[in-house]
Amino acid sequence: MRNRKFSWKKFGKRLLYTGLVFVGLLLIGFIYLYCVAIDYPPKPADLTSLQLQRKELSPGFYTINNNWFRKSKSGLFEMYVEGKPFERGVINGKLSKELVVNQEVYFTDQINKIIPSKSYLSFLKYFIAWFNRDLAKNVSEEYKEEIYGISKSASDKYQFIGSNYQRILNYHAAHDIGHALQSMALVGCTSFGTWNDRSADGTMIVGRNFDFYVGDNFAHDKIVAFFNPSEGHKFMTITWGGFVGAVSGMNEKGLSVTINADKTNIPSGSATPVSLVAREILQYAQNINEAIAIAKKRKMFVSESFLVASAEDNKAVVIEKTPDTLDVYDPHQNYIICANHFQSKGLAHSKENLVQLSNSASPYRYQRLMELLNAERKNTVQKTVDILRNRQGLHGEDIGMGNEKTLNQLIAHHSVVFEPQKLLVWVSTSPWQLGQFVAYDLKKIFAMKGMQTDHEIIDSTLTIKPDTFLNTKAYHDFITFRTLKQKAFDGGEINPDSVVASNPQFYHAYVIAGDYSFKHRDYKKALGYYKTALTKVIATVNEENYIKKQVEKCTKKLSP
Repeated sequence: MRNRKFSWKKFGKRLLYTGLVFVGLLLIGFIYLYCVAIDYPPKPADLTSLQLQRKELSPGFYTINNNWFRKSKSGLFEMYVEGKPFERGVINGKLSKELVVNQEVYFTDQINKIIPSKSYLSFLKYFIAWFNRDLAKNVSEEYKEEIYGISKSASDKYQFIGSNYQRILNYHAAHDIGHALQSMALVGCTSFGTWNDRSADGTMIVGRNFDFYVGDNFAHDKIVAFFNPSEGHKFMTITWGGFVGAVSGMNEKGLSVTINADKTNIPSGSATPVSLVAREILQYAQNINEAIAIAKKRKMFVSESFLVASAEDNKAVVIEKTPDTLDVYDPHQNYIICANHFQSKGLAHSKENLVQLSNSASPYRYQRLMELLNAERKNTVQKTVDILRNRQGLHGEDIGMGNEKTLNQLIAHHSVVFEPQKLLVWVSTSPWQLGQFVAYDLKKIFAMKGMQTDHEIIDSTLTIKPDTFLNTKAYHDFITFRTLKQKAFDGGEINPDSVVASNPQFYHAYVIAGDYSFKHRDYKKALGYYKTALTKVIATVNEENYIKKQVEKCTKKLSP
């Protein structure tokens, strides 16, 4: 057979054709991603609220009609908003404009720290666009209008990411996306409640730590927000600029809601953000059955627990919801505990939950909380705060400051205590849950007809004092530890011995020191740190496995 002569001309044509096809497919892909990512804003019937202007009656105190915004002496921002959905959003954005802008700066800065690669960030942008392609379809028109109203006050600086409305809408799914993508290593929130003979005065008390960390700045500007919507119940939430969802809140009927993440599979796309389901419950439910009905009708794309306490029912339950299933955990006793695993008959033995129980810090925290509740047979608000501030492990063991197995991981965005039957709320002040807990009487606040002069609205007679831990050497050592940890994360020079000295019982201090030494090829020293880490109480199985692998790597490096 005769060999065919190789033709560079034909090869070039084929290569060009292949390249054009590839570029064409790539272009089609990007166009598709762009199209599915576009969430066209709603079209409110009444746009007159856009003409409203806030008035600064005194430095930092703003009003728009009956709506107001101020900063309390406690350091917490406070806001009251009323009206129809779009109007509420516009007023919310105008009153808290600086916080709306700042929160986006803090959020994107933290993302840039976690993912410094611009190419990967660009990829992530398109991934999230695809992931959230059905987001708008799963958000009610009411909340889309409210979000659209707030977006009018967002910065134009980030238009390259998406329109103001697109961005603010997508930020409402940030908790869910983060939860889904790091499902194997959830940061653990904890909540619990007591009532009847488990509370000193017989009334219901609910406490929770919200351990959602997106950098120190993100947690700095907390807003205690009071809403009087045109439809539904009046309610309060602890929130941040630009966010209309709810992670912790209580309504005027004495129904409180808090959310705790649970183990979930990585979903193929988004649905209704968890925080908007919690918000809908606060706004439209007055008892547990109504809360369950709302949770049932919303499709979610991650697994979550909603601890719902009801003054009307005089009890609390946990609504456990996955993308496919809903079940309710009713303890049928006078207390309830919620960590980051399911407890209901229908979900407790699910594959995902069994993995969570085996690998995470959740069951340990649950046991520690049970231990503390049993030690305090008659609960009070002060005792609830003491439990939320507790930094020890089981049996009071020192397992290191910041350990995920402790109730107080020293990262909380906020901590809160509710008394549903009394309509009282205590909110923590910085740092974390160590500062004062200031009290709000919802009956008095919702009875107010606007605010014409800047004044404190907390009930100062009910203020709970700061944690005495703030005055100890251990606290200052922990601040040193955090500083050194951040410096190591940023690639700076540290003394690894100083890291472990600042938090000697915390396994992760030795991991940081070991990783630093390993990076600088001091394998003998790194091995020592890693081996010591394995003698401490380690939060998760994944972290323990990482340390063991590092021990193996060091051993190989040191072998002749």
